[in-house]
Amino acid sequence: MSAFDLAAFSDAIADAAAAAAPALASFATHHHRSASAFHWRDGFFVTAEEAVEAGEEIELTLASGETAKAEMVGRDPSTGVALLKPAAATADLPQLAQAGPVRAGNIAIAVGNSEGTGLAVFGTVGEVGPAWRSMRGGTIDRRINLAINTGSRFEGGPVLDAKGGLIGMLLFGPRRRVLVMPYETIERAATTLREKGHVARGYLGAGLHPIRNGDTHGAMVMSLDDSGPAKAAGLHVGDIIVAWNGEAVHGPRELIRRLGPDSAGATVTLGVSSG
Repeated sequence: MSAFDLAAFSDAIADAAAAAAPALASFATHHHRSASAFHWRDGFFVTAEEAVEAGEEIELTLASGETAKAEMVGRDPSTGVALLKPAAATADLPQLAQAGPVRAGNIAIAVGNSEGTGLAVFGTVGEVGPAWRSMRGGTIDRRINLAINTGSRFEGGPVLDAKGGLIGMLLFGPRRRVLVMPYETIERAATTLREKGHVARGYLGAGLHPIRNGDTHGAMVMSLDDSGPAKAAGLHVGDIIVAWNGEAVHGPRELIRRLGPDSAGATVTLGVSSG
């Protein structure tokens, strides 16, 4: 058994980060901090949707140190993906290749950019699981959590495997837990944002409030959009929604998760208890 070469391992991590660096950029957020973005393809960049504000002026600082004004092409809160397009031509920037399958315990390298300076930190993939639904109803292709301690400047930056392949984009979940929006999910969201500028999602047209009344748990209707589907279906203020297509609903959060992009235009059956 050969001896482990710590110096070679250290250099391999740094080399993977350096190879990705030309594709990265940073920008100042509305939270008065900086976040990262990276070139997706054809001059478009992706970043964390939470880091950008609609209508704000975005100035990307590229790895070269040059700056470029960018417009937000679209955002998808259900997956946390935002698509940016710099005004100046950037299509010659490198595109990160998709990583192969990852397993819990694999090396993961988070890279970022801070005003043109490259950032890198490594750890391991802490968890790989099946597809899941975000709190805003988005379908996420894989659950990938990281055992990495990192700061806000990495938000929106790429997460690489040991070969430098792109696993996905770094986001922060509840309690600032580091997670990854997988490559496949970014691909789907970015393609739709580029074509349409938004990702359609279901709309109920009702203001809701959690309710517990004895054995009844659900979402009470507090207000109705006069032109919304809830009012058209005959719901009234005070009704309590307790089921969605026969499945129990225990509060507004569960309803919101069901009102994702795949529910747009769908007909559903709501179980209602009259208030």
